[in-house]
Amino acid sequence: MAGWRPGAEARRDCAIEQKSPVTSSIRKRKIAMHRLYYSPGACSLAVHIVLEEIGEPYEAEVRSAKNGEGTTTADYLTLNPKGRVPALTGVAGGTEGAPGLLTEAVAILLFLARSYPEAKLMPVDPTGEARCLEWLSWISIDLHGIGYGQLWRPHRFVPDPALYEAVKAKGTENIRSACDHIEHILSDGRDWAVPGQYTVVDSYLLVFWLWGRRIGLESDASWPNWARLMNKVLDRRAVKQALSQEGLA
Repeated sequence: MAGWRPGAEARRDCAIEQKSPVTSSIRKRKIAMHRLYYSPGACSLAVHIVLEEIGEPYEAEVRSAKNGEGTTTADYLTLNPKGRVPALTGVAGGTEGAPGLLTEAVAILLFLARSYPEAKLMPVDPTGEARCLEWLSWISIDLHGIGYGQLWRPHRFVPDPALYEAVKAKGTENIRSACDHIEHILSDGRDWAVPGQYTVVDSYLLVFWLWGRRIGLESDASWPNWARLMNKVLDRRAVKQALSQEGLA
């Protein structure tokens, strides 16, 4: 668990980092540049994975998004008025809330990939970067915002509770349609979502693969090419570490 520093127990990182003898002495001298606010299993998992892939010290603080338990408290809303996760500190500038806070999963993933190029989490050429953003934008809007938004947050779409079940049903339909589209893209046998390189897109796709299992979709049988890719992602050390830290292993 090379880079992780739990928010409440920041000093544990020195003991954790001893498992990496080559880099532990270097990392113990470094100060964590970022703190990740996350909810276990939420879209913030993709950011958590990327921080582990990068391998630099960071801090992590759980803010449960379930019923807004940890994201609608006064202290968190002062930090992040959006009341959502993920949120990452240590980024120059800011739009609202605490200075140096960056929100939105896609923005954070892009920032980390570009800030730590040695991790090779995004292609360096404009075309490769555009393909990553094409994936990230579509997933965040169509699959997350619309599909899962309708399923889990129907009140954001209609004010009448009598219509919630219809909205949820449409959400499930939209989720399945998006999953079919992902499967179609991956059916050409590509090694990663963006061919030739593991990127932040693959960690982001994992979130929604796990969500599909959570809502009872028969993902492995329905989308075998996506399953093939996710099995590769799940085998990565950084992914295993992030899942373990979030209690999802």
